[in-house]
Amino acid sequence: MSRKTPDLEGYIAPGSEEESIVREIDLTRLPAHVAIIMDGNGRWAQSRRLPRVQGHRAGIEAVRDVVEASARLGLEVLTLYAFSKENWKRPRAEITTLMMLLKEYLRRELQTLVRNDIRFNVIGQMEELDRSVQRELLAGMRETRDLKGMVFNIALSYGGRAEIVEACRRLIRDRESLSAPGSDRPPSVASVASVASIPSIPSIPSIPSIDEETFAQYLYTAGQPDPDLLIRTSGEMRISNFLLWQIAYAEIWVTDTLWPDFRKRELFRAIRDYQKRDRRYGGVPQAAQAPGRSAAAPKENKEKRRVV
Repeated sequence: MSRKTPDLEGYIAPGSEEESIVREIDLTRLPAHVAIIMDGNGRWAQSRRLPRVQGHRAGIEAVRDVVEASARLGLEVLTLYAFSKENWKRPRAEITTLMMLLKEYLRRELQTLVRNDIRFNVIGQMEELDRSVQRELLAGMRETRDLKGMVFNIALSYGGRAEIVEACRRLIRDRESLSAPGSDRPPSVASVASVASIPSIPSIPSIPSIDEETFAQYLYTAGQPDPDLLIRTSGEMRISNFLLWQIAYAEIWVTDTLWPDFRKRELFRAIRDYQKRDRRYGGVPQAAQAPGRSAAAPKENKEKRRVV
């Protein structure tokens, strides 16, 4: 997975606050993967005495802005938490509206994603969604599957615990198939969405032992770097069952800004603050190390992560 060269010329207004923040960012040391918990649509609407659906509709504009800004910066992966498994507990009318807005977004933005070389991908239990929604999602993934720019993951009917359980089930099935008498079929790792939709997920010819690297290949994000930066809007201090395995070493950045008001300015701030942090991966600060020794990232992250 390659990183594109930043394309910010003409995108940021001269003299703007965004320009000032970007000047503080080292564009050669960007996080490879940014994940965002989009929260606050309902409170945004409530504060304006509007129906909750208006908050969700306003949130679509934030999605557009953040996706474009992330692609222009040259991020490798952007993951947005759009609909959790717990969200099925919401009123049916609200769920129907959310799915309608999702289909509307895809129809309007698909060609924009193509023009910007963005590969669209779904993580989560997509089979739980309405058939009409599944068709739109699969069409978007097929249309963009060969693009080489940023991967845009959208998490739908997603739960971190459910993902880990599903990964365990598929790993066990593959081990059983290998141990079956006369079996010579190589097991394969497949996203819940569609094998055809995510060509980058590798095939595993054998599973002699189970380690972290092997297990990670059974997750929805197989083949992608783990998130370096996790952003949460609306000021809530929790991770809400999101990418529980993948965010083990992620830096967490929380803002009081509600999702419909989140724009590239906040994204740039998060990245600027991320670059100021000392990511030690369990080691000690450079100044505190014994002569001749240096802190190192965990072995399993050497190839998958871009350590900054």
